[in-house]
Amino acid sequence: MKIGLLHPGEMGAAVGAALRISGHTVLWASTGRSAVTAERAEQAGLEDVGTVEELSGRSDVILSLCPPHVAVDIARSVTRFAGIYVDANAVSPATARTIAALVGRYVDGGIIGSPPRNPGTTRLYLSGTEATTIAGLFEGTVVEALVVSADPSAASAVKMAYAAWTKGTSALLLAVRCVARAEGVEETLIDEWRTSLPQLPEQSVAAARSALSKGWRWVGEMNEIAETFAAAGLPDGFHRGAAEIYRRSPHGQTDGNDDLGRVLSALREANP
Repeated sequence: MKIGLLHPGEMGAAVGAALRISGHTVLWASTGRSAVTAERAEQAGLEDVGTVEELSGRSDVILSLCPPHVAVDIARSVTRFAGIYVDANAVSPATARTIAALVGRYVDGGIIGSPPRNPGTTRLYLSGTEATTIAGLFEGTVVEALVVSADPSAASAVKMAYAAWTKGTSALLLAVRCVARAEGVEETLIDEWRTSLPQLPEQSVAAARSALSKGWRWVGEMNEIAETFAAAGLPDGFHRGAAEIYRRSPHGQTDGNDDLGRVLSALREANP
């Protein structure tokens, strides 16, 4: 199979490398991409075909892995393509259906886990009438591909429900600790956590590290989750708030020093 990858970010490059190692040719389009992306693609062994148009014409499968807020635009950019389009982005079921309407043959995807480098770390949930075909591409790789159903938006629903808890509660934890600091009771709260919820002090520090390095990507994801809740007749405010927490978080590398302090200060100082 020739698989076109749009675009090789950290997750996309790792997935592309897994497919290449299993014997597939993995293509990418360098036009308009950064030098960092180009270096990542080269390290993953991906073949540069220049443009998205060229990639569309030469691929049997296109795999979209991008920030959720550009997923629809990425689908619109694909032309002259008769193969299977796989959207594996963190989008709502409604957005998945929008993308499905833009392409001919569609498989929905949702990735849970870290960029795949070792077995057991990454699951790719798939749904749609041709999901089994896509799952077969990953046989023998470090990515565990799981078919949910023939419903063309079911995989996105799995991703939304999962991330609603993991990333949503991380944002809430940061907000809780920020409130405690603002009211001058942070140390008392930490002491109580150590007694009754001993995992939370370290979880809040880990949440700050994640917000620094990845939070900018999660703003769109939280909004997609909010839309998923609203479509199900549930309050969407939980994750609108989480989106705002991640929007206010600074974007940068963790320094292992006071990542939590940097994030909590930014949360209160940022303009709403």
